Amino acid sequence: MPAPLSPAQISEIVEMALSDHISFTQISAQHGVTPDEIKVIMRTELKPGSYRAWRKRVRDFGDRRAHYK
Repeated sequence: MPAPLSPAQISEIVEMALSDHISFTQISAQHGVTPDEIKVIMRTELKPGSYRAWRKRVRDFGDRRAHYK
């Protein structure tokens, strides 16, 4: 990561990533982290089952959006 993130920033990134209405691009623009770094943060902050459920939801949402464009 470019600079160490404060606990408040990490909490905000997790909250934004859990939202279905905020994209990785918006999180990256606001906090300067890449989508891969967001996934690492989520993996460390969430329980394993919660992380897997979140990844599945993100993948399914992305697949649906691509299908409906």
